[in-house]
Amino acid sequence: MAQHEVVTDGVPNALDACAAGAQNPCQNTDLALGRVFTLLGKRWTGMLLAVLNNGGQAYFSELRRAVPGISERMLSDRLTELAEAGMVVREVDAGPPLRVSYRLTEGGVALKPALHELAVWADRYLPESALKSGGC
Repeated sequence: MAQHEVVTDGVPNALDACAAGAQNPCQNTDLALGRVFTLLGKRWTGMLLAVLNNGGQAYFSELRRAVPGISERMLSDRLTELAEAGMVVREVDAGPPLRVSYRLTEGGVALKPALHELAVWADRYLPESALKSGGC
């Protein structure tokens, strides 16, 4: 194998896009990872997925309490993004009172091992002092 050859197991990356004539691809970036971090790289998203993975279905108010510091507006925005990405399902209980719950889709549940491994990695390699905000 050449020194700079990239093996992707069939996953398209920026080098493939460049070879196909795409303009301005991010050099040496795996496109699948780019999609992952576009979604998970937003503040609160990973925490919401972790809460839903650990507790199952949850009401909006329960999620707000489970993630200290998140505003109602931000929680609503992140849950909408996760629903649009196919990671969560929003269900409305007509009540009364009207209540909205969220649960993970198969894709959201499939993130559990990856989230666990990220937590193990953080415990081992990412000291708490490296974060200015101190966590959430």
